[in-house]
Amino acid sequence: MEAQGRHGGRKSNNMTALVVDDNTVNRMIHHRLLDNLGIDNVAVGDGQEAVDIHCSGRTFDLILMDMDMPIMNGIEATRKLREMGVRSTIAGVSTRSMEQEIREFIEAGLDDYQEKPLTMSKLISIIRKING
Repeated sequence: MEAQGRHGGRKSNNMTALVVDDNTVNRMIHHRLLDNLGIDNVAVGDGQEAVDIHCSGRTFDLILMDMDMPIMNGIEATRKLREMGVRSTIAGVSTRSMEQEIREFIEAGLDDYQEKPLTMSKLISIIRKING
């Protein structure tokens, strides 16, 4: 299944994504979902690694950002990436359901928020926002 913009925008297989999650199983699931859509992706284990990979010059169309991680959490990492001028679509993905925590995450600079587990339909919803 391939996501494409309504106005003939680029296909998802031209996209790149960064998966940021400290849980190995979640990283693997998100990696496979992206792979199944033909999206080239890289996975890192915490927010500091996400910041570092951008400092090295890499850019991504989409960042899937977990909230709770060691070293630098998703809120701090999102805020830092936005301060650095990163324009990628950042989608927060978390098990958190407290409205205040979600609001803080969104206010850090998220473009979208999805509750875990991330499914193919949730991922396609995020991609449609990029390609829309």
